[in-house]
Amino acid sequence: MAFRLAMRRGGVAALRRVPLAAASVVPRAAAAAAAPQVRAFADDGSHSDFAPQRKKVTENVDDMMKLIEKQVTDNTVMLYMKGSPNQPQCGFSAQVCKILSVQGADFASVNVLDYPLLRECIKEYSSWPTIPQLYVKGEFIGGCDIVTQMHQSGELEELFKEAGALE
Repeated sequence: MAFRLAMRRGGVAALRRVPLAAASVVPRAAAAAAAPQVRAFADDGSHSDFAPQRKKVTENVDDMMKLIEKQVTDNTVMLYMKGSPNQPQCGFSAQVCKILSVQGADFASVNVLDYPLLRECIKEYSSWPTIPQLYVKGEFIGGCDIVTQMHQSGELEELFKEAGALE
Protein backbone atom coordinates (compact mmCIF):
# COMPACT_ATOMS: atom_id res chain seq x y z
CA MET A 1 0.00 0.00 0.00
CA ALA A 2 1.18 3.50 -0.69
CA PHE A 3 0.08 6.72 0.95
CA ARG A 4 -1.38 9.49 -1.13
CA LEU A 5 -2.26 12.97 0.03
CA ALA A 6 -5.95 13.61 -0.54
CA MET A 7 -7.95 16.77 -0.01
CA ARG A 8 -11.05 16.64 2.14
CA ARG A 9 -13.91 19.05 2.18
CA GLY A 10 -12.83 22.40 3.53
CA GLY A 11 -9.26 22.06 2.20
CA VAL A 12 -7.89 20.02 5.12
CA ALA A 13 -5.26 17.56 3.94
CA ALA A 14 -5.45 13.95 5.05
CA LEU A 15 -3.63 10.74 4.27
CA ARG A 16 -5.47 7.79 2.86
CA ARG A 17 -4.28 4.37 1.80
CA VAL A 18 -4.25 3.71 -1.91
CA PRO A 19 -3.22 0.37 -3.39
CA LEU A 20 0.16 0.67 -5.09
CA ALA A 21 -1.33 -0.49 -8.39
CA ALA A 22 -3.90 2.30 -8.26
CA ALA A 23 -1.29 4.99 -7.56
CA SER A 24 -0.14 6.88 -10.58
CA VAL A 25 3.17 5.47 -11.72
CA VAL A 26 5.42 7.62 -13.90
CA PRO A 27 8.29 6.00 -15.78
CA ARG A 28 11.73 7.12 -14.56
CA ALA A 29 12.70 8.70 -17.85
CA ALA A 30 9.52 10.78 -17.92
CA ALA A 31 9.92 11.77 -14.26
CA ALA A 32 13.52 12.85 -14.86
CA ALA A 33 12.51 14.92 -17.86
CA ALA A 34 9.66 16.57 -15.93
CA ALA A 35 11.69 17.24 -12.77
CA PRO A 36 13.08 20.76 -12.45
CA GLN A 37 16.84 21.15 -12.43
CA VAL A 38 17.98 21.80 -8.86
CA ARG A 39 21.56 22.51 -7.83
CA ALA A 40 22.92 20.53 -4.91
CA PHE A 41 24.09 22.45 -1.85
CA ALA A 42 27.69 21.25 -2.14
CA ASP A 43 27.88 21.83 -5.88
CA ASP A 44 31.37 22.42 -7.23
CA GLY A 45 30.11 25.67 -8.74
CA SER A 46 29.54 27.32 -5.35
CA HIS A 47 31.91 29.98 -4.09
CA SER A 48 34.73 28.89 -1.77
CA ASP A 49 33.51 31.35 0.89
CA PHE A 50 30.60 28.99 1.51
CA ALA A 51 32.72 25.86 1.90
CA PRO A 52 33.22 24.52 5.45
CA GLN A 53 36.30 26.04 7.07
CA ARG A 54 38.47 24.51 9.78
CA LYS A 55 41.40 25.94 11.59
CA LYS A 56 44.69 24.51 10.39
CA VAL A 57 46.29 22.41 13.09
CA THR A 58 49.73 20.96 13.21
CA GLU A 59 50.52 17.42 12.18
CA ASN A 60 53.57 17.35 14.46
CA VAL A 61 53.13 15.56 17.81
CA ASP A 62 55.39 17.98 19.71
CA ASP A 63 53.52 21.00 18.38
CA MET A 64 50.21 19.34 19.24
CA MET A 65 51.36 18.74 22.82
CA LYS A 66 52.28 22.44 23.06
CA LEU A 67 48.84 23.37 21.69
CA ILE A 68 47.15 21.18 24.30
CA GLU A 69 49.29 22.74 27.05
CA LYS A 70 48.28 26.22 25.84
CA GLN A 71 44.57 25.33 25.70
CA VAL A 72 44.62 23.77 29.16
CA THR A 73 46.42 26.71 30.75
CA ASP A 74 44.62 29.52 28.87
CA ASN A 75 41.13 28.26 29.77
CA THR A 76 40.00 27.97 33.38
CA VAL A 77 37.81 24.95 32.52
CA MET A 78 38.72 22.95 29.42
CA LEU A 79 36.81 19.92 28.15
CA TYR A 80 38.06 17.56 25.44
CA MET A 81 35.02 15.71 24.20
CA LYS A 82 33.41 13.88 21.29
CA GLY A 83 31.14 16.36 19.55
CA SER A 84 30.24 19.82 20.80
CA PRO A 85 28.36 20.94 23.93
CA ASN A 86 25.29 21.62 21.77
CA GLN A 87 25.55 18.28 19.98
CA PRO A 88 27.58 15.67 21.87
CA GLN A 89 28.50 12.58 19.85
CA CYS A 90 28.88 10.27 22.84
CA GLY A 91 26.85 9.61 25.94
CA PHE A 92 29.79 10.20 28.29
CA SER A 93 30.55 13.57 26.69
CA ALA A 94 26.85 14.45 26.93
CA GLN A 95 26.86 13.53 30.64
CA VAL A 96 29.86 15.76 31.42
CA CYS A 97 28.36 18.67 29.44
CA LYS A 98 25.11 18.30 31.35
CA ILE A 99 26.96 18.35 34.68
CA LEU A 100 28.96 21.44 33.68
CA SER A 101 25.75 23.13 32.60
CA VAL A 102 23.97 22.27 35.86
CA GLN A 103 26.97 23.56 37.79
CA GLY A 104 26.87 26.80 35.78
CA ALA A 105 30.52 26.47 34.81
CA ASP A 106 31.91 28.58 32.01
CA PHE A 107 34.03 26.19 29.94
CA ALA A 108 35.83 25.83 26.63
CA SER A 109 35.71 22.62 24.63
CA VAL A 110 37.35 20.89 21.69
CA ASN A 111 35.76 18.21 19.53
CA VAL A 112 38.45 15.53 19.32
CA LEU A 113 36.61 13.81 16.46
CA ASP A 114 37.62 16.71 14.21
CA TYR A 115 41.32 16.32 15.00
CA PRO A 116 42.59 12.71 15.06
CA LEU A 117 46.12 13.67 16.14
CA LEU A 118 44.78 15.74 19.04
CA ARG A 119 42.57 12.80 20.02
CA GLU A 120 45.64 10.60 20.42
CA CYS A 121 47.87 13.27 21.96
CA ILE A 122 45.37 14.26 24.66
CA LYS A 123 45.37 10.67 25.90
CA GLU A 124 49.16 10.74 26.10
CA TYR A 125 49.18 14.22 27.68
CA SER A 126 46.96 13.13 30.57
CA SER A 127 47.95 9.44 30.71
CA TRP A 128 44.20 8.77 30.62
CA PRO A 129 42.87 6.44 27.91
CA THR A 130 39.33 7.76 27.44
CA ILE A 131 37.43 10.82 26.26
CA PRO A 132 35.93 13.10 27.65
CA GLN A 133 38.67 14.70 29.72
CA LEU A 134 38.13 17.69 32.00
CA TYR A 135 40.82 20.14 33.08
CA VAL A 136 40.42 22.91 35.66
CA LYS A 137 43.14 25.56 35.95
CA GLY A 138 45.56 23.34 34.03
CA GLU A 139 44.98 20.31 36.24
CA PHE A 140 43.52 17.10 34.86
CA ILE A 141 40.37 16.24 36.81
CA GLY A 142 39.22 13.07 35.08
CA GLY A 143 36.67 11.54 32.77
CA CYS A 144 32.94 11.06 33.00
CA ASP A 145 32.94 8.72 35.99
CA ILE A 146 35.16 10.94 38.16
CA VAL A 147 33.35 14.15 37.15
CA THR A 148 29.99 12.49 37.95
CA GLN A 149 31.21 11.34 41.39
CA MET A 150 32.63 14.78 42.16
CA HIS A 151 29.36 16.41 41.11
CA GLN A 152 27.30 14.10 43.34
CA SER A 153 29.56 14.68 46.35
CA GLY A 154 29.69 18.47 45.90
CA GLU A 155 33.46 18.51 45.30
CA LEU A 156 33.08 19.76 41.73
CA GLU A 157 31.15 22.86 42.80
CA GLU A 158 33.83 23.67 45.37
CA LEU A 159 36.54 23.20 42.75
CA PHE A 160 34.75 25.55 40.32
CA LYS A 161 34.25 28.16 43.06
CA GLU A 162 37.95 28.05 43.94
CA ALA A 163 38.88 28.36 40.28
CA GLY A 164 36.43 31.21 39.69
CA ALA A 165 34.75 29.25 36.91
CA LEU A 166 31.11 29.70 37.89
CA GLU A 167 29.02 32.12 35.82
